[in-house]
Amino acid sequence: MKEFELKYGCNPNQKPAKIYLCDGGELPVKILNGRPGYINFLDAFNSWQLVRELKEATGLPAAASFKHVSPAGAAVGLPLREVDRQIYFVEPDAELSPIACAYIRARGADRLCSYGDWAALSDVCDAATARYLKYEVSDGIIAPGYTPEALEILKTKKKGGYNIVEIDPAYVPAEQERKDVFGVTFEQGRNNFRIDSALLERIVTENRDLPDAAKRDMIVALITLKYTQSNSVCYVKDGQAIGVGAGQQSRIHCTRLAGNKADTWYLRQHPKVLGLQFIDGIRRPDRDNAIDVYISDEHDDVLAEGRWQQTFRVKPEVLTAEEKRAWIATQRGVTVGSDAFFPFGDNVERARKSGVDYIVEPGGSIRDDNVIETANRYGIVIAFTGIRLFHH
Repeated sequence: MKEFELKYGCNPNQKPAKIYLCDGGELPVKILNGRPGYINFLDAFNSWQLVRELKEATGLPAAASFKHVSPAGAAVGLPLREVDRQIYFVEPDAELSPIACAYIRARGADRLCSYGDWAALSDVCDAATARYLKYEVSDGIIAPGYTPEALEILKTKKKGGYNIVEIDPAYVPAEQERKDVFGVTFEQGRNNFRIDSALLERIVTENRDLPDAAKRDMIVALITLKYTQSNSVCYVKDGQAIGVGAGQQSRIHCTRLAGNKADTWYLRQHPKVLGLQFIDGIRRPDRDNAIDVYISDEHDDVLAEGRWQQTFRVKPEVLTAEEKRAWIATQRGVTVGSDAFFPFGDNVERARKSGVDYIVEPGGSIRDDNVIETANRYGIVIAFTGIRLFHH
């Protein structure tokens, strides 16, 4: 297939639309089911690059959950803890493969933003992954292959219209990339910069203790940022992005946004949240929305009389601000990455409130000394990479 005609572009009024290679060659994808759209393919190709590079860098299966050309979450295929199974709605006796764990963790980073996501897998999609996806609201998936059972399961989604794309893992894109803006063609070299542990050798803080797990998390953060709309900041723990702040004009707003998402991820593990008793038959998206509101300052929207009965079997106690602060204060071992330098120490101040012990960023600000001084105050380790990762 040399070109694929799309229903429309970013919006229904943008016609005609299609995808093709400028050199007239064969497209590196096969559409096994559905009819992906313009934005679907933007998500598919960006997310595939992310998971492919993440697996190359870590040696572990990787997955991503994309929405509007940025990852809502990304993760490598480490085993799920018991609490993970609870907060990600995994059956206690479900047998999970490493690639299934990777996707469940990627989607679990921000289940609210992952609603209607595009899924990406570094490895062949197996039945365990497909069975989990079957019950989630998702627009489509890209992977280097599918087992027959997985394909059969996925083809039942969206009344048979679920978008399933297979990509050739051997495909190598052209060195130069182009795009048109306002009728003007932009051209640049593809960002082929390799992210690995060699980038993490320049530690600039007094604390230089950087364990292997933190190095892995730094790599997860950097590769996630490489395919996130800038400005961007990413919080990672145990090989899983737990908060992504994308497309903000201010660096501190990225740090706050991603930090708030990381806090929400951790609050989902609070005993009061784990103890919520939902009515029978509640849909997963409704359960996710209810948890998100319950955790927030707008909790009365689901706890008011006449409202809570629509969601819960027993009226929950309020999760107070004091309880939330105390719980978040127990979070430790988090890594934060930034696609460009932190210009002020306030980013470090915000990050450490969400349990950050490790920071990876390019460095190069005229206020690097202030950023390092702030990190030293809290015993945080900072590694300067010298590499900016803007993505637009």
